[in-house]
Amino acid sequence: MNRPERNAAPMSQPERNTGPTGQRTHDSSLPGRPARGSALLWAFGVVAVVELVAVAVAATQVQWLAKPLLAPLLLAWLWWARRQSGPVAIGLVLATAGDIALLVPGDTAFLVGMGCFLGTQLALITAFVGHRRPPVAAVAGYLLLWAAANALLWPQLGALRLPVLGYSLALSLMAAAATGVNLRAAVGGALFLFSDLLIGLGAAGTTPPGHGVLVMATYSAALLLITTGWATRAGGGLPRPTGGEASQPPDGGGAAQPDGGMSPPR
Repeated sequence: MNRPERNAAPMSQPERNTGPTGQRTHDSSLPGRPARGSALLWAFGVVAVVELVAVAVAATQVQWLAKPLLAPLLLAWLWWARRQSGPVAIGLVLATAGDIALLVPGDTAFLVGMGCFLGTQLALITAFVGHRRPPVAAVAGYLLLWAAANALLWPQLGALRLPVLGYSLALSLMAAAATGVNLRAAVGGALFLFSDLLIGLGAAGTTPPGHGVLVMATYSAALLLITTGWATRAGGGLPRPTGGEASQPPDGGGAAQPDGGMSPPR
């Protein structure tokens, strides 16, 4: 196939920036556009820190302001990166509803929140399994962990036994399915499982020091890693360019990385 001549472009077109391999980079003539995704992740990091401090000092009103913003900020970033909705986006919407429900005290609100997060796990499973089947060893390992954790907590859970049994099964299958996406999503799935295991321990009457802060820290990290891991999965396509953001050529190779893929401060 004939290669196009480099000097064939009309003189009236603005010169595009290229990287060391000749691939296009972002056009500096439109400042601020590529930074939008990074700003969303930085905002998520700030809100997560505010939420952790609010949990540590038991500032309930601040928690009502911060916690419901976590998943929506990642949802906005996912839309910026992919310009498409899907099961992961639905999962983030349900996670927002679950976060709000769990801010309300009482067993009824706890069950409503668990139901919302059950929807989150099912949505994530749908997305992950549709992308690639997880390794059999990962599924077997997480199922063994699920059985052991429920056997350990069963005597203390009382009326919550069956709801926890069903939800934790979906959660374990989600964590296993995440191993088929990439390492970042797999770590996020494991952290989500660990965070909810801590909640299960609390429901069973066991709360280690710093319980609430540890729950929210692992949960926030899990949401971040799952969302960004899903957006940067291999074979997932390139982020749609917006304004000055130019896409990578089809033969550029490698997995797509949105410009906003940097991790916010913890």
